[in-house]
Amino acid sequence: MKKKWMVFVCLLCLSAVSWGCSGGGSGASTETETQAVDAAKNGDAKILTVYFTMPETDGTDAVSGASRIVENGDVVGNTQFVAQQIQDTAGGDLFQIETTKTYPGDHDALVDEASQEQDEDARPELSSEIDNFDQYDVVFVGYPNWWGDMPQAMYTFFDTYDFSGKTIIPFVTHGGSGFSDTILSIETLEPDAEVVSSGLSIARDDVADAGDDIKTWVEDLGFAK
Repeated sequence: MKKKWMVFVCLLCLSAVSWGCSGGGSGASTETETQAVDAAKNGDAKILTVYFTMPETDGTDAVSGASRIVENGDVVGNTQFVAQQIQDTAGGDLFQIETTKTYPGDHDALVDEASQEQDEDARPELSSEIDNFDQYDVVFVGYPNWWGDMPQAMYTFFDTYDFSGKTIIPFVTHGGSGFSDTILSIETLEPDAEVVSSGLSIARDDVADAGDDIKTWVEDLGFAK
């Protein structure tokens, strides 16, 4: 109950797009980030954008709030929309993290499911697999903020793949709490990767109109194709 009350308070505090919101992570060194950008500018970096999204049938996404956008008649999750915009600007490949279990489409049921998974430190089984993950140099990683953390499926994802020597660039959609401590969590999970601290944090109500901001962020990082 205490956890749900804290999240409810967070939902009341919606924020606009925030740049460089690290959520307490220490981030990558400027030198390493520059190396990744230089590689991209030289056309040498292989880029992958991955994301986990869960658009609910009632239009809300657990802690993140409204979780979907209707684009050209198709229902698109907030995080999926951001991921597609990143790929459109940076190029490279796009991959959706999916699980074997089906999450409920009802808001309250999904809230309870996400909370239970966190309490159990669950590792939901993934149903999709990235071919030849070793080929990628730069990985944009996106997820919604659930209960002040990444969805547990993201922990399965980081447990599954070896990010050693890769550059991770996080992005998050949320209902007011930004990254929370998720960048620090990624740094802990992937100590041999370089985690860029200037991740992209977009509040749920801003996603639909964030296309230009997303493009500018990717371009400022130096990853425009």
